[in-house]
Amino acid sequence: MGLFNRKSDTDTVTVGPDLAHLTGDYTIDTTHSEIGFSVRHAMVTTVRGQFAEYDGKLHLDGSNPSASSAEVAIKVVSIDTNQEQRDGHLRTGDFFDAETHAEITFRSTSAEQVDEETYRLAGDLTIKGISKPVTIDFAFNGAAKDLYGNERVGFEGSTTINRADWGLTYNAALETGGVLIGEKIKLNFDISAVKVA
Repeated sequence: MGLFNRKSDTDTVTVGPDLAHLTGDYTIDTTHSEIGFSVRHAMVTTVRGQFAEYDGKLHLDGSNPSASSAEVAIKVVSIDTNQEQRDGHLRTGDFFDAETHAEITFRSTSAEQVDEETYRLAGDLTIKGISKPVTIDFAFNGAAKDLYGNERVGFEGSTTINRADWGLTYNAALETGGVLIGEKIKLNFDISAVKVA
């Protein structure tokens, strides 16, 4: 059963009564979550990475999904593409300029239910001091109480952005044509969040 159920006779989106208990504030459990990205490299392959340090919070409203919200702050210095030299370059002014802009942030501005399984967040993504609107579709993976009695919810989502929109324009031409780094970046979110008591 999805988090959000659509009434068949109207355009109003409602939540089934058995899911109303999900309403509340949640903290992202970073030990069971992942914020990652992927980008084309040298026109022929894909480089994947993630951020190891971040924190975030969610507010879920089971009765009024549009009142839900999310905030995430990511430590740029924690970028990890499994290649130390590349990670060091990504922290420089050629890319994220971690010394000047220590965090990447996302703050939602609206929320809506798309279908029985999908929840859409729109918000402002800030990278290198530049804020641009993005939209992220999330699939609701379910809710459960863990072994320690914590109430958890899980979501998976993704969106694709153009890095140049945030001033990430560094590139290099290839001898065979094309460029070293693709402009489109896919952002992936695998989130486990714990309800605040």
